[in-house]
Order: sequence, then C-alpha cells, then structure tokens
Amino acid sequence: MGLRAITLALLPLLAVPLAPGRGMASSFSYPQNVKKDYLTDSEADKIRDAALPPDRIKLFVSFADDRLKKFQYELARTTPEARRSEILNSLLNAYSACLDDAADQIALAREKQIDIRGPLKIMQSKGKEFMDVLQKLNAGGPEYDLYKETLEDAIEGTQEDLADADKAAKELTPAPVRRKPS
Repeated sequence: MGLRAITLALLPLLAVPLAPGRGMASSFSYPQNVKKDYLTDSEADKIRDAALPPDRIKLFVSFADDRLKKFQYELARTTPEARRSEILNSLLNAYSACLDDAADQIALAREKQIDIRGPLKIMQSKGKEFMDVLQKLNAGGPEYDLYKETLEDAIEGTQEDLADADKAAKELTPAPVRRKPS
C-alpha cells in the first residue's frame, strides 16, 4: 500500500472533531460558524454573537428550558401531530444537547480562566428544576413508551452536566474580598 492510499485511509480520522479538553485536539476549538441542528437560525445567531462562555452558558440553559417546555406542551396536546414520537424524542434530544453545550462552555471558561460564577448559579438552579420535571415525566404517563429511552438519556445527561457545574463551582477560587481602608 502506497503513501497516498495510507493518507486516504487516515483522512476520515483527521476530520472527526474532538471535544475541547479531550484528546490531542484540546488546544483547538470548534469553528464559530458551525450551526447546531437543534438550534433555530435566530438561536444560532445569538450563540454566535455571544463572545464569551458565560453568555453562551446562559443562552444554552435558556434554550434547554425552552425545549423542555415545548416537550411538556407537546405531551399535553389533545390533538397530537402525526409524527408525535419523532417530535417528542427530538425535543428531548435538543434539550440534552443544549445542556451538554452549556457544560462544554463551562469547561472552556475554566480552561480560559473566565469568571462564570453567575452563569453557574443559573445552571445549577435551572438544572434542579429540569431534574424535577424529568423525574415527574419518568414516573410514566399515557405515551411513556414513545419517549422512555430518550427521557432516561436526558436524565442521565442532566445529572452529569449538573455534576460538572457543581464541580466547577467548588473549584472556582472565591472572588476577592474588598477591604475598607482603615
């Protein structure tokens, strides 16, 4: 096998993006213009316009909140859509992806030593609300089988993301205390 064949065989491996902080590509970051398929165009614009991870954390948490509310709305509808299962599962997957992206922004902010105390508190408080909602949904319902596996994944992902947020909050150095001149 020649050099060209080896290069062509390895090319797909080089094209796989690695998450920041993992593997050899930890010094690289994702391009700013990549649109996530679970974000609307206006949401993607807001993320792109948010220059710093703290702003992005707040946005991703609000988008996750939106997806979870849409899921609850869709579940409560009396005249369900034709592709109900697909809609419910895609909303839960989008919720999880938004929260995962918020957790990724926490890791990025910590790497760049950016203050994220405020956004962490928001993520922790909203995350507890999210877990309450997810646990209630996990208790079952008339169409529980349609989204059971996706819901279990969402619960697991939320727990992991909240654990990351809690760990980051504990590891942050406290803010400097301003002392009054004596």
